[in-house]
Amino acid sequence: MIKIGLFCAAGFSTGMLVNNMKIAAEKRNVDVVIEAYPQAKLCDCVTGIDVALLGPQVSYTFDQSEGICKECDVPLAVIPMADYGMLDGEKVLSLALSLSKKKATI
Repeated sequence: MIKIGLFCAAGFSTGMLVNNMKIAAEKRNVDVVIEAYPQAKLCDCVTGIDVALLGPQVSYTFDQSEGICKECDVPLAVIPMADYGMLDGEKVLSLALSLSKKKATI
């Protein structure tokens, strides 16, 4: 099972993206847990996840977030604006899974 955390500002559209990612994971028969959190809670949540994704609206926190994630060996990426805006669960799930595979090979 892969635990994916999406970190954003307010959470409404991220919650919809999480739902779309869960649907995509079901279709692919991939065992994941996907949750949305405020970016301000990254420190509190990072130890319980395998992959962290930042919403584009909080991409300005990347350097700070990356430092937090590196301490816990959790890969981090910013969700591309187009994928986030289209709530493309397939593409964002693919991004998370690719980060998870990179972590497994480190």
